[in-house]
Amino acid sequence: MKKAVTSALVLASLALGAGVAQAQTGLLPQVKARGVVTCGTSPGLAGFAMPDAQGNYTGIDVDLCRALAAAIFNDPQKVKFVPLSSKDRFTALQAGEVDLLSRTTTWTLSRDTSLGLNFAGINYFDGQGFMVRKKLGVDSALKLAGASVCVAQGTTTELNLADFFRANKMKYEVVAFGSGDETIKAYESGRCDAFTTDSSGLYAERLKLQIPTDHIVLPEIISKEPLGPVVRHGDDNWLDIVKWTHNAMVNAEELGITKANVDEMLKSENPEIKRFVGTEGKFGEPMGLSNDWAYRIVKLVGNYGEVFEKNVGASSPLKIARGQNALWTKGGLQYAPPIR
Repeated sequence: MKKAVTSALVLASLALGAGVAQAQTGLLPQVKARGVVTCGTSPGLAGFAMPDAQGNYTGIDVDLCRALAAAIFNDPQKVKFVPLSSKDRFTALQAGEVDLLSRTTTWTLSRDTSLGLNFAGINYFDGQGFMVRKKLGVDSALKLAGASVCVAQGTTTELNLADFFRANKMKYEVVAFGSGDETIKAYESGRCDAFTTDSSGLYAERLKLQIPTDHIVLPEIISKEPLGPVVRHGDDNWLDIVKWTHNAMVNAEELGITKANVDEMLKSENPEIKRFVGTEGKFGEPMGLSNDWAYRIVKLVGNYGEVFEKNVGASSPLKIARGQNALWTKGGLQYAPPIR
C-alpha cells in the first residue's frame, strides 16, 4: 500500500510538472506578453455581445472574456474584442487571429471533431425558435407550412430549419443572408414571413425592430443549442484556463460567493471556499495563474448568476428566465466540476 501511495504521489508530481511546463510554452505566455486577451465575439447581439457608441462591449459572452482577463491579468479591461460574422468566426480562430471565440457558438460533433477546435464548456443552454409578425395570425411553428424563413448563413440554424420542416412534412422557402444584421433587417422589411435563430437571439433581435411588440416568439423549441467558448486544438493548458474560468463562475454562484461578499469570503473556514479564493492549496499554479485566480474573477466580474441576471435576466431588457441555465441545485443544467 505504501508503495502504491508513493507511486501515485510521484505520478501526480510529474503531471504537475508537465502542466507547469505547458503553461510556460503555450498560448498563455504569448497572451501575457501581448497584454490583452483577443476575443472573437458577435458584431452586436443584445445580452451576449453588444458595443455601445464608444465601442465598449457588454454581454454574457463578453463577461466570459473579461473573467478570463481578470484571472490572467487581474484586470477585466485587458480584452480586445474582435467582431466576427457567423461564417468567418471559425476561420479567424483557426488562423490565430483570436485567442478564443465567445460568440453564441453551438457545440456539435462536427465542429468539435473536424475543425481543429475544442469547446471549453457551455455558458448558455439554448434552443432554436421562430419569430413572426402578430398580424400573420400564426401561433405555432407547425402552422408555417409554405412560409418563407429568413436565416443567417454559416450557422447550425440552417440545418435545424431543414430538419424541422422535413420531419413535419412541410414545404418552406429559405431566405439566407451573410450576417445576423442582414437577416433581421430583411425580416423587418418583409422579405420573409418568419425569422429563425436561437431563442435567446430572437428576444435580442426583437429589440432592434421598429415596433418590437408587433412581433411574437412562437412557443416551439426545435433543437438543442449548447453555446460556449471555443479554442484551437493543441494547447491543453489554454483549454483548461478557458474551461475553468466558466467553471469558477458557476461554482461561485453555488457556493454563494458574489462580488459583494468575495472579500469577506477570504476569512471563511469552509474548505471549498478556501480552495476557491486561494487561501488554501495551489490550484492556479498548474495553469500558470496566481492561486487567487478564481477570487479575481468574482471580485472583478461576478459569479455566473450575477452575469446572467444583468445581461439577459430579469434586470436586463431581454428578461429571459433562467430556465435550463439555472444551477443544477435549482432544477437547471448549469453544473461545474469542483475545485479540489
